[in-house]
Amino acid sequence: MKLSASDTTILRLLQSNARERLETIAAEAGLSVATVQRRIKGLREAGVIAGESALISPPAVGYAMTFLIMVELERERLDQLDAFRRKAREEPQIQQCYYITGEADFALIALAKDMKDFEQLTHRLFFADANVKRFRTSVVMHRTKVGLSVPLND
Repeated sequence: MKLSASDTTILRLLQSNARERLETIAAEAGLSVATVQRRIKGLREAGVIAGESALISPPAVGYAMTFLIMVELERERLDQLDAFRRKAREEPQIQQCYYITGEADFALIALAKDMKDFEQLTHRLFFADANVKRFRTSVVMHRTKVGLSVPLND
């Protein structure tokens, strides 16, 4: 889908605040409210807007720790990769999962309430999986920047 300057403005405003008022978006984009509504609907249908969600502070709901985990699998057959992806997708404490190149096969970002909670997570995801060769964990000391924003140029 080819994005117009107005589409980019709409996306930039929604990415900053998904609950931005249509009137504000229309004024900023130089469009009518009805046109903005149609454009947003089209951007959703085209998959440009993939979803909308609330950003929740992990510590505010009891998840005091964040971990970066590099996972190396024993074998990389397609069915085994899919099985690990599925397991990571289904685990609520895994925020992000990336299939990567390099020394590890997957990079995960995970949350835990404390070290005991993290230990239980590692048993579920790694120790119980015969295809996990090894995993290396780094504890996040401070969340300096967190987000999924995509750079948009007008």
